[in-house]
Amino acid sequence: MSKKNIKKVVLAYSGGLDTSAIIPWLKENYDCEVIAFAADVGQGDEELEGLREKAIKTGASECYIVDLKEEFVSDYIYPTITTGAVYEGQYLLGTSMARPIIAKAQVEIARKVGADALCHGCTGKGNDQVRFEGTFAALAPELTVIAPWREWDMVSREDLLDYLAERDIKTTASATKIYSRDANAWHISHEGGELEDPWCEPSKEVWTMTVSPEDAPNTPERVEVSFEHGRMVKVNGEALSPYQCLVTLNTLAAAHGVGRIDIVENRLVGMKSRGCYETPGGTVMLAAYKALESLVLDKAALKYREQIGLEFSHVMYDGRWFTPLNDALLAGAASFAEQVTGDIVVKLYKGQATVTQRRSPNSLYSEDFATFGADDVYDQSHAEGFIRLYSLSSRIGALNKKGIPFKNTGIE
Repeated sequence: MSKKNIKKVVLAYSGGLDTSAIIPWLKENYDCEVIAFAADVGQGDEELEGLREKAIKTGASECYIVDLKEEFVSDYIYPTITTGAVYEGQYLLGTSMARPIIAKAQVEIARKVGADALCHGCTGKGNDQVRFEGTFAALAPELTVIAPWREWDMVSREDLLDYLAERDIKTTASATKIYSRDANAWHISHEGGELEDPWCEPSKEVWTMTVSPEDAPNTPERVEVSFEHGRMVKVNGEALSPYQCLVTLNTLAAAHGVGRIDIVENRLVGMKSRGCYETPGGTVMLAAYKALESLVLDKAALKYREQIGLEFSHVMYDGRWFTPLNDALLAGAASFAEQVTGDIVVKLYKGQATVTQRRSPNSLYSEDFATFGADDVYDQSHAEGFIRLYSLSSRIGALNKKGIPFKNTGIE
């Protein structure tokens, strides 16, 4: 669709520097009506305060703010937990999980207002452009996608600040705000500044959500969480909604410095990036879930679930939520999650979340079998035959190499 045919655009709007500049840029370059859309995914009331007024002052005709907090945790975070997905061994996928629900809601607003196009403020260097546009392609392929960072000639934060200043548009952004941050109920990410040098240790100014482990209390705190069919339903015995479970754990774990990571990751577009992430409640949730899994899944089931988690971490990171592969992996994880019911106690102390107690009505653990003391249920002599059969191929291969006939070896 040519520019002249685009009359109405829905912009994924945060109120930050990029999207503040995009509103006037769209009006100038596309001569269109701009409708701002913001998703409340638990980034905090301070991030949303005055957002509608700011969008309209900047040139938007309307600003929709949609509360997605409970849906985000219930329908995106909880299913991801059941897969055990952790990207490249450390990243708990906080930004990745939020993008499909935000983009889906943006499409729904576009349909509601009869928009011709969708717009986002993602740069051409990052993963988010793929996550947003992958969702747009799956849910609204007929709508035009506008990505200003791939069109305009501005290349830096200073360029955007100058652009807004020329139009007398006020912004709280400044050239001295060096970190790029993204927050939601699950986590907050930090990039930029000294983090662009992987040899540079993060300063205290980087972290905003958690207490430094060195400054955390000297006394550990224990928290009990309860699951039913793979979904957390209680914290310390209190029944809570999915979102409230996460909020409660965020508060408890952040006070003990839990959930900080500092990684260099592989972006989908090919480059490496360095980021710091804070995921306090999520770290506790995932540790508790995996501990409960260890009680209720047998060896083969747990191995397969781990394979699902590895594959799903890339599906989520790469923005492929609305795909048949995503549906298949989630269905597999959900089948295992049916058995994940029980209680876990996690000790929070100096940046660590350590599981100390676990129980489940579906537990496959039996003290009668596992004991190092005397027992009446396990005949240890049976192990000899099992081992001979288990190692049979190795035994045959070794005999072949040595030229020893099978006869009189106990194999024939």
